[in-house]
Amino acid sequence: MKHLLKLLDLSSEEIMDILNLADQLKYETKNGIEHKVLAGKTLGMIFQKSSTRTRVSFETGMYQLGGQALFLSNRDLQIGRGEPVQDTARVLSRYLDGIMIRTFEQKEVEDLAEYGSIPIINGLTDFCHPCQVLADLMTIREHKGTLEGLKLCFIGDGNNMANSLIVGCLKVGMRVAIACPKGYEPDDVILDFAKAYGDKFMLTDSPIEAAQDADVLYTDVWASMGEESEAEERKKVFAGFQINDAVCNAANEGAMVQHCLPAHREEEITAKVFEAHADEIFDEAENRLHAQKAVMVRLMAD
Repeated sequence: MKHLLKLLDLSSEEIMDILNLADQLKYETKNGIEHKVLAGKTLGMIFQKSSTRTRVSFETGMYQLGGQALFLSNRDLQIGRGEPVQDTARVLSRYLDGIMIRTFEQKEVEDLAEYGSIPIINGLTDFCHPCQVLADLMTIREHKGTLEGLKLCFIGDGNNMANSLIVGCLKVGMRVAIACPKGYEPDDVILDFAKAYGDKFMLTDSPIEAAQDADVLYTDVWASMGEESEAEERKKVFAGFQINDAVCNAANEGAMVQHCLPAHREEEITAKVFEAHADEIFDEAENRLHAQKAVMVRLMAD
């Protein structure tokens, strides 16, 4: 593994290796065991989309691993003034040991990897969110004891989260059901990938149908960053695509709930369900730190 650009690039074994290392690093962190395996290393963090969890978890993770992180916004880089991505990649490769980028276009991440000579980590694009799904899988395994054979139901927009959940969950032996309005389906590349898994994958426009026998219920905001102008229209389109009591009752008893945050209560999830599963959701948020540390160790350690 040279980069983390998208989960499509990783084998099942590579995903499980990251999860196992994340568990180990979390145990060590909780027990005060230092692991300064990236001492002297520097991670550049390019943010073209703002974030609470991504910035804080990567900065904290690099500190705990003995390295340092540099926050780089559009205002800090010539890339924001028209410098080609390939030139930025080649320059930053001379200074840094790795780059995390949170941006809009997947091509920008892929170009950094093509023209740079250091590891590139996708912190989020409009196409996928691999770091989040690694944390999700880590959390599900913590709570359920396994991943193999479990069913995850995602309700909402067929966006970057849905794309990455489909790939990540299928690759580790889970079943996946996606419920989204017509016209808001996951990317065609992802749907083509899922075809190989036969009846382990289902796409429907019925949240109740998708939630049947689910072990994990998952949702995301109806309007993601960059889609604010569509927010009111999306509220109409996505009305009913909500994790609520009816959806929870359709799932297996003891089903857990996940949300990548931030959450809009009473839109994609009711306040009642969110609070009932808050421990699981904030375990998920915490595990961004540990999963991303595992990624950085695998990519940047000597």
